[in-house]
Amino acid sequence: MKAPHIPVLLEGVLHAFEGISPGTFVDATLGYAGHSTAILDQHPNLHVIGIDRDEEALAFSQKRLAPWQERVRLIQGDFASVVPTLTEEPITGLLADFGVSSLQLDKPERGFGFESDTLDMRMDTSASLTAKEVVNTYSHKRLQYLFAEYGEIRAANRLADAVLTERARAPITSARQLSTLARKVLGNPGKIHPATLMFQAIRIEVNDELGQIEKLLDALETLRPAGAIIALITFHSLEDRLVKRRFKAWTQNCICDPHALRCTCGNNHRLGTIPNRKPIVATPAERRANPRSRSAKLRTFVFKEHA
Repeated sequence: MKAPHIPVLLEGVLHAFEGISPGTFVDATLGYAGHSTAILDQHPNLHVIGIDRDEEALAFSQKRLAPWQERVRLIQGDFASVVPTLTEEPITGLLADFGVSSLQLDKPERGFGFESDTLDMRMDTSASLTAKEVVNTYSHKRLQYLFAEYGEIRAANRLADAVLTERARAPITSARQLSTLARKVLGNPGKIHPATLMFQAIRIEVNDELGQIEKLLDALETLRPAGAIIALITFHSLEDRLVKRRFKAWTQNCICDPHALRCTCGNNHRLGTIPNRKPIVATPAERRANPRSRSAKLRTFVFKEHA
């Protein structure tokens, strides 16, 4: 069954999980099951729990994973809510790919693409907040914050001004209208579409993407699955910083205030190790074959075995 989505950094993912122990592999962002299919094929002693917000993706993946149906369980929901409930599972590996799937980007009715006639951007279509609501109801101050913090756009103030001016004439109802506005304000400063960072900021807000990552990391810190390999794929600096900082914190034995005169914490708080200090990135060949992989970074962490 051909998938409508090319899994990014597939070779890097397979390499990261080469030494995985038998047990449960959690694909926290199942999508169209590209990564899970390869994992199931290479590791006959693994069971897979696949999680995704998108009902359409789950329906597709259920069919794609039919050859391994005895080893697969699919759950609809966001990973931040589902992973903390997996307390009885012997989790030996977890993968999360934080990118938006190609099918979501390419389907005009989902409202992610620059030329879409709709303005939606929900990964879970049953969720209440849409991009249309963000653009048409948020205050200038709040929009400026989103564009500056989530999009890292220098001209965030001017962009927020333009949105409020445009919506004062009539509601902004399409992604095409919004991307045209971004082009007018920001020009064409580089290789990427001028609306890319604006759309990123709105999408992060609509789907609480950074909050979801924080909650996933919190859940893993609580679960501390013994010997588990954690592999997380990020696509922009905001996501990557969250993962990088948390992984680094998990390797620290001492968690005392750095200004403390002496250690009083016991100096035994290390949760595990980082196998590769530098993230895995796409090869030139993969970037040519799948341009959406160009900003992907894969970071891994291995929890220590319980004493």
